[in-house]
Amino acid sequence: MIDRLESIARRYRELQEEMARPEVVSDRQRLAALGREMRGLEELVRTYDGYREAQRQIEEARELLRPEKDPQMQEFLHGEEHAAGQRLADLEEQLRILLLPKDPNDDRDVVVQIQGAEGGQEAALFAADLFRMYSRWAESRGWKVDVIEAQPTGIGGFDKVEFEVHGEGAYSQLKFEGGVHRVQRVPETESQGRIHTSAATVAVLPEADDVEVELPEKDLKIETSTSTGPGGQSVNTTYSAIRITHLPTGMVVSIQDEKSQLKNKDKALRVLRTRLYEKKLAEQHAELDAQRRSMVRSGNRSEKIRTYNFKENRVTDHRINVTLYKLDRVLSGELDELITLLAAAEREAQLNEPDGSA
Repeated sequence: MIDRLESIARRYRELQEEMARPEVVSDRQRLAALGREMRGLEELVRTYDGYREAQRQIEEARELLRPEKDPQMQEFLHGEEHAAGQRLADLEEQLRILLLPKDPNDDRDVVVQIQGAEGGQEAALFAADLFRMYSRWAESRGWKVDVIEAQPTGIGGFDKVEFEVHGEGAYSQLKFEGGVHRVQRVPETESQGRIHTSAATVAVLPEADDVEVELPEKDLKIETSTSTGPGGQSVNTTYSAIRITHLPTGMVVSIQDEKSQLKNKDKALRVLRTRLYEKKLAEQHAELDAQRRSMVRSGNRSEKIRTYNFKENRVTDHRINVTLYKLDRVLSGELDELITLLAAAEREAQLNEPDGSA
């Protein structure tokens, strides 16, 4: 483990030096790639520095103990040695976890897609609940949420809503949310007070950097039109709505915003890059992509990853067999406990794999 850590520390120093070179600073693509690699190593190098400091403290305490005759001073130095030993053990465990294979997308922003599935209007209302839950959670962390596309039902729900979450490590947190979410509650339209079960699907995609998916102008067909509101009426008289077709793949992205054509174009290009990046990842990692997509398959509620029971104020995550009786708080954006438990379960699974030991 130590040899590997020393190699990583050397690489971190090399990155620091390389990023300071004028020819790298002027190369946007190279600088972004090096910066991403450096950020991925930062916590590991910092923890290893603490580990070496704890080792130094133990050695120092032992050196002082050898000639020391005073019983009180010996007791103090033994205490210092024990405390440093405990820190060393804790840091060693942290290092084992940090050395686990890291998802290369963890530091990225994300695109989240939520769709009402089984359950009709009630599923669409639940999709809106999930959108508010993720938005409040992201905003509580100081992250930014941008809606890409929304298909409202007219009664407060969404057939589909797609949005970006911009924040450091957004994908590392939200990647656990992909799958079928099941809700059990009495709909407002239910006169008999019967509990209905419906579902919504959530997909979480890592957003691509500009430098990773190039979009030459010759590959793009960009069309503008006036933004439209409910019923198709024109919202304004400026050509602010943007429709971009990626000619090599036929992929189409349409964005409309009443305020700015430039804002729409920038957002459309980001979405197009993300979808092309996802396509690229799917081609490179077909098996992993199949596993991710299998989580949302048909949207049938029997394929659930989590259940939200309003009557009992209960939320259950079936992947880790955890139940919390604070559904109201979870839906208001308090997701950290569930996300932390899911991340811990993922780490534990990796540590228990035959080749997962550091």
